[in-house]
Amino acid sequence: MSEALLEIRDLCVAYPRPRGEGAGERRALAGFDLSVRAGECVALVGESGSGKSQACLAALGLLPRHASVCAQRLAFDGRDLLALDARARRELCGSAFGAIFQDPLAALDPYLSIGEQLVEALWRERGLGRAELEARCAAALDEVGIREPRERLRAYPHQLSGGMRQRVLIAMALLPRPRLLFADEPTTALDVTLQAQVLELLRRLQRERGMALVFVTHSLGVAARIADRVAVAYAGRVVEHAPVEQLFARPLHPYTRALLECVPRLDHAPGTRLSTIPGALDAQAAQAAGCAFAPRCALAVERCASESPRLEWRAGPPERRAACHEVRP
Repeated sequence: MSEALLEIRDLCVAYPRPRGEGAGERRALAGFDLSVRAGECVALVGESGSGKSQACLAALGLLPRHASVCAQRLAFDGRDLLALDARARRELCGSAFGAIFQDPLAALDPYLSIGEQLVEALWRERGLGRAELEARCAAALDEVGIREPRERLRAYPHQLSGGMRQRVLIAMALLPRPRLLFADEPTTALDVTLQAQVLELLRRLQRERGMALVFVTHSLGVAARIADRVAVAYAGRVVEHAPVEQLFARPLHPYTRALLECVPRLDHAPGTRLSTIPGALDAQAAQAAGCAFAPRCALAVERCASESPRLEWRAGPPERRAACHEVRP
């Protein structure tokens, strides 16, 4: 296995409990593990509240100040991110890291033109004249498929469609030529046709630039389409990590199997009811002493309630890991 560009081991994120809930902290991540190699796409999949976005924000250094963050290792290209000061983390976000967020209308400033916001992404480029900055920004819009890019530089976010706003965010994230891009559910607010276009665009640009991509999504179908590897998250932890073909062909963790069984299939007979996962992801699940999925798992045994399974390497195909006491290689 080649060396990871981004390495996350045993990442924990906690927040002070709200007033009325007593003292102490509530964990959002409880031993989160992830690795991303240069030039590959890793999809982070799981229910809302599983910790996908929290892990990305922790790597980017964008968590709120009152968040408590610790990890056995949180490193980018061998550099310990938790040892860097705030200025160094900001410089990484403006150069080595890029980010695309879920709602483009919320992510863009309504009072600034598209051109003004794109120029901000080039803040590290010293000595560029106005004409050269405009040319770079127009070229970025053209690369993501926006027609008449120079005219669009003078437009404001509300004058663009949802798909165009998302393309603007992609152009903005790619302008500094980052080595690692975080895409946090960038297609959720788009219709199916636009989703397909944005996914194809991201995958093409990622391959052309040799850039690493962490793609956060609820959809296993999206993960299958864009990812090289998939990490399945549940209650603040990654419970399975595998190459995309192997995960879909033979899921190991009961949660992964349950998610796949919930996906509609063309070979189902008319009227077939979709499978569901019993119960719901409890807000307190990350605090559990044992396996957080145990209350919803058909394979749970006594030790699952008291002993938290580790994300262990499994025999067979390389790079397969699953956190389950009952999984057999």
